[in-house]
Amino acid sequence: MVARREHAPIGPDWDPEHEEVGMDRHGLVPVMNVTWRIKADASIRTLNGSELNIVEENTNQSVCLQFSYSIKNLLNPNYSRWTFSLNEVVVEPGYTYMVSVFNLPQPEIGEYTIRKRITIPGCGDKRIQKVQLCLENGSLWEPNMSVLVNTKPKMLSIFVGFKATQYSERYQVSIQNSGFFYSMNVSKENRTSLNVTFQFGLWQLSQCEMFITIQPFFIRCKNECLSHKETIDYCTYYPLQTLILGTTLGLLVIGSCLACLLWRTFHKDPPNTSSSADKDQPEVFQLQQRKRVLIIYSLDHALYKNIILKLCAFLATKCGTEVVLDLLDSTRLGVLGSIQWLEWHKEQIENSSDKILILCSRGVQAKWRAMCGDKQVFLRQDACSFVGDMLTPSLSLLVPHFVRSTSFRKYIVAYFDDVCSEEDIPSPFNVTVRYKLMKQFEEVFFRILDTEKHEPGRMKQIEGLSEDKYHQCPSGRALRDAIQAFHAYQQEHPRWFEDELMESSELEVEENSDGIYGSAKTSTNLTTYCVHDS
Repeated sequence: MVARREHAPIGPDWDPEHEEVGMDRHGLVPVMNVTWRIKADASIRTLNGSELNIVEENTNQSVCLQFSYSIKNLLNPNYSRWTFSLNEVVVEPGYTYMVSVFNLPQPEIGEYTIRKRITIPGCGDKRIQKVQLCLENGSLWEPNMSVLVNTKPKMLSIFVGFKATQYSERYQVSIQNSGFFYSMNVSKENRTSLNVTFQFGLWQLSQCEMFITIQPFFIRCKNECLSHKETIDYCTYYPLQTLILGTTLGLLVIGSCLACLLWRTFHKDPPNTSSSADKDQPEVFQLQQRKRVLIIYSLDHALYKNIILKLCAFLATKCGTEVVLDLLDSTRLGVLGSIQWLEWHKEQIENSSDKILILCSRGVQAKWRAMCGDKQVFLRQDACSFVGDMLTPSLSLLVPHFVRSTSFRKYIVAYFDDVCSEEDIPSPFNVTVRYKLMKQFEEVFFRILDTEKHEPGRMKQIEGLSEDKYHQCPSGRALRDAIQAFHAYQQEHPRWFEDELMESSELEVEENSDGIYGSAKTSTNLTTYCVHDS
């Protein structure tokens, strides 16, 4: 709806008197209220309505609403300017929204649009901390931690008490000193207050300062909830003579060690090369628990699809890992649908120590850019696959959670460097470690196992997973052959990715219904409201 500039109404302006952020009427979710006023001038005669756009800046999801007006008077019956509003738009805490309003019809040249950026406060803000969503994230939890220290000769007991809360059934209490770290899990079990007791020897403590942490697990934030921390100085609980005695004994021990080292320096035997060599050898790590990993990828090419399947076989047979892949779970995917299937597996992983492996490629980067406003991408393999384009809904679901995460330990970002490059990694994932496969597969597998490869004084190793050995088993050999086959194809066909892109005309031939690409479009809702003159 456009008009010549001289016939188009001028733009509205914002109403500064209305609160922008608050709770909905039921107190369940945070909401945003948008209010604007029509300027009282002659252009109101040509005014047909207004259009409101709200865009969430992280995911680019938007809502568009049109209001139709039939206004004959410059002022409303109260002799004030016409004011319109959209109330109780459900929003997410901590998100930022771009709001724009313009009057209809628009001018052919230029624009009269007003814009403003509204950032929704976090659950700690008083305006929204009592909404149900924030309560389930622990917004009002005050643990009121109490610490009691009981001293005995050479022993220390620390009692930690705190208040439980409605929306967290489990808590982890930990105590840390520079020399050690202990933790205990405790369940609420209908109690309002909980306590744990730590006991250890005085010789284990290398400094007076200790850190006590209470980690809740609320039903919303789950493993990523904010923890409560306190610091205590246990030395203040010990008599002065005990500390002097402990310090004296410590100095005697240190002096004895120094004397021993000096004696060995001047009376040392010839070096035993075999023992030092054994010391430098990595420690072989034994697998103890079967882990699960959800693989997110793009169907760039039939040969790349083969690489994905061979990787799954290698993870399952050689590594003993349970692999979750859409191509291998067609029955459940067909029953649930793509979004419900992804949400179900995401929730399962959030409640465990399992991982999400994101394999980046040309298609992943292209589809991410399409979600951010570039040209839509349709790949031939998506059209041929019964699951369709699963990557776009996966990114829509995972990226908002990823960028809000305080820790990225649930996510592993990797790419096959023989057939892909680091440029194929979408920008949100540049904040975490990116692994090259298969050069760094062992590091990736240690991440899946949720353990560290390097620890002070030792390095772990898993037999048969290094770059020069992984292909010595049948499944690893099949994976290597698949990577080499796609690499050779890329060398012969430099424009292979462009050849895999489908034009809209081709898409119409292959898909006569809504098609499998409905999920690849950015969700935009259009609603029309009619407002008549009073």
